[in-house]
Amino acid sequence: MDMRTRRAAPWQGQWPVIGAVAVGGGIGAAARYGASLLWPTAAGTFPWTILAVNVVGCALMGVLMVLITELWSPHRLVRPFLGTGILGGFTTFSTYAVDIERLVNARQAALGLVYLAATLLAALAAVWGGVALTRRSLGLLALLGRRRRSA
Repeated sequence: MDMRTRRAAPWQGQWPVIGAVAVGGGIGAAARYGASLLWPTAAGTFPWTILAVNVVGCALMGVLMVLITELWSPHRLVRPFLGTGILGGFTTFSTYAVDIERLVNARQAALGLVYLAATLLAALAAVWGGVALTRRSLGLLALLGRRRRSA
């Protein structure tokens, strides 16, 4: 290899994507923080707000993935901005883990285990539900469009 030949850094040319993720992440994290201010969780109680945030975020991720993979081809920054950025910043594994630790430290280990399992199951169900509902809605819209054209 010629000593004058340099390899490009793996992130070179990715600044627009990094910027989209950063801006979207800030928006999503601010929305999550706002939800925690509107519906705070008392110490030692079930963290309903973060559970709801994670479930809603996962459902929206299912909707987004169907829309951008099956309906339309968006600009290359839409997925990083909305998916990784906004929804990645909105949903939270770190707060989820801290909530479990707080429950355990408050001698609510059983509640912490329930929260751990409930979040996992509800998040997976939400992604599946978002995908299924979006596909079903798109199918109904297509059917209605065909009926209008044939009428």
